[in-house]
Amino acid sequence: MNERTVNSSPITTPDADQGDHPASRPQSATHGLVAAVGLVAFLSAFAFVRFRIPFGTNIVHSAMFILGVTTAVIFLLDLAWQKVHLRSSTGLDFAYDDPSWSRTLTKFAGLLGSLGFVGLGYWLFPTYHDSFFANYRELLRLILAPWLVLAIPYFFWIDRKMREPKDGYWHMGKLVTLQLDEVDFRAVGRQLLAWLIKGYFLALMFTFMCSDLTKIFLYDFNVLKDFKSHFAFFHAFLYFIDASIAALGYVMSFRLTDTHIRSSEPTMLGWVVTLACYEPFWSLVGRHYLAFDTGYPWDAWLSNKPVLYGIWATGILILVAIFAWSTVIFGARFSNLTHRGIITNGPYRWTKHPAYLVKNIGYWMLAVPFMPRGSLGETLSRCLLLLGLNFIYFMRAKTEEWHLSRDPEYVRYALWINEHGMFRFFKRLPVLRHFAYRASGKRLARP
Repeated sequence: MNERTVNSSPITTPDADQGDHPASRPQSATHGLVAAVGLVAFLSAFAFVRFRIPFGTNIVHSAMFILGVTTAVIFLLDLAWQKVHLRSSTGLDFAYDDPSWSRTLTKFAGLLGSLGFVGLGYWLFPTYHDSFFANYRELLRLILAPWLVLAIPYFFWIDRKMREPKDGYWHMGKLVTLQLDEVDFRAVGRQLLAWLIKGYFLALMFTFMCSDLTKIFLYDFNVLKDFKSHFAFFHAFLYFIDASIAALGYVMSFRLTDTHIRSSEPTMLGWVVTLACYEPFWSLVGRHYLAFDTGYPWDAWLSNKPVLYGIWATGILILVAIFAWSTVIFGARFSNLTHRGIITNGPYRWTKHPAYLVKNIGYWMLAVPFMPRGSLGETLSRCLLLLGLNFIYFMRAKTEEWHLSRDPEYVRYALWINEHGMFRFFKRLPVLRHFAYRASGKRLARP
């Protein structure tokens, strides 16, 4: 990264006096074993609902069961083994006790205000009335009332252990109850931004999860007889894992488990390049501006070359598996556009953006825009359009880095990747290198 500051404040790091060679890789917010056991729980819960069918054909109930079992296992390990509730990042101090029903009720009002903000969007925008989001609307109908009831004792207990209890919910509650003289409107803005992210992405991810789960429930396993059928199944199943763990992350955001949102993406650029990759925005961008698909996919291209087909398909599956792994390793902390703890293990042990890397390689392997279809100019234009999508993901990566670099732990991690990551041989390229800054704002010199 070039000499860039965030919010006009220089990035600092605990290793600022040691040059840009941190002694060790920072500990990951989610332990690898927690993520692995969580995946086992997820697969076990899926197998239970798929083969025992305790919920009949009710996809929403099945999805809720899978997410509930997975969450319970992850949180049990996080709390009982990793002691995540004792981390300073939670803002909790269990030696401190200052109960207040007044603050609790104010925060509950803030929760209602936050939900009302998201609900207004669901009511206002026609897309959320479509059948596409029917499963998500059913989820909200089932969980909203019990969730609100449980929120009151949760807020009361958490609030009494907070050294600084006047958080975003408190300020939002003061706004809702019109006690404007006590409102920090910047805190309210951060609160609404966090809930906008939850509301937008949870609707998408849970819908994708239910859609994938429906396809897998209806899948005839008797057709798994050749390589092509196995490829199709595992390709779909890996994306089902990704969407499910992502949906879990947006639901299970709690201070007690240190999975709360610490900060949201602060720049418009970060929001634009991220939302461009998701519906309904991708339909506009992909159809009208970045239409790189040839209409002649890779499997048609290689249909008469079984050996090359197998190699190409295996490569695609490996990429999708790494993509899913990049989500699974977050445990209950996955979320776009937010900081919920720095992940430094799993595929993030090798590079800062493994999901974006493999996804963009996958685009080239799936769309094969370089295959001649029409004139040379048409082939070149398709390749340039796909490079345009690659650039969007590159900017997603850079804006995430600028955001996360507010946390010294991320700077330590990024500097460690400079020296130990899989692309360390390209570290002299400024566009791939992360730089730390002294308090003066001057970039640290390379040794």
